[in-house]
Amino acid sequence: MSKKALVVDDEKIIVKGIKFSLEQEGIVVDCAYDGQEALDKARTNEYDIILLDVMLPVMSGFEVCQQIREFSDVPIIMLTAKGDDMDKILGLEYGADDYITKPFNILEVKARMKAIMRRAKKGNDDKSVISYGDLKLNEEYRRVFVGTREINVTSREYELLELLASNPGKVYSRDELLALIWGNDYPGDVRTVDVHIRRLREKLESTPSEPRYVRTKWGSGYYFQP
Repeated sequence: MSKKALVVDDEKIIVKGIKFSLEQEGIVVDCAYDGQEALDKARTNEYDIILLDVMLPVMSGFEVCQQIREFSDVPIIMLTAKGDDMDKILGLEYGADDYITKPFNILEVKARMKAIMRRAKKGNDDKSVISYGDLKLNEEYRRVFVGTREINVTSREYELLELLASNPGKVYSRDELLALIWGNDYPGDVRTVDVHIRRLREKLESTPSEPRYVRTKWGSGYYFQP
């Protein structure tokens, strides 16, 4: 079955170029040109990935990303014309999986998309469940539960939690986690790891400042406490 992507940018020439290139890969592409249109399409369609510009009319890309995360864990790549680190960090805070700074090479865009969709698909043939107390990870469907409540996590958050939970007690440095989850060629820095760890704690823990599961080994990194 063909992959389906939503491309969101108010610059129609950019959308047209991305759409053409992705269609050459057999990807079905929907387009949106403002934040509200993007949110409406994300609510009514199933996508394998969303390319989302930061600067949009009606509603910013950050707002769209944040609202999508209330009902979906579809992989989201933010597109930003700014090189400002704060934009990148904000995108991750709101639930984005990755970001690409304009101007970009379409080959890089496609490579990032394929990598993220490949990671999102990983585990579909593995029927095992990781379980610690009231925390459960369903590896077949990449779903996370605390008790009977399902936790809505992004693909990167899931991969990070799965890695740590699969190796309880093992301390991973921020550099190691960045390389293992985001890849050695990822252009971001270790603050990306901190952002995702903080978001995981906020979702999993009743008291995020005193985490039960994802803990910090001061001066060393992070580890999972069974």
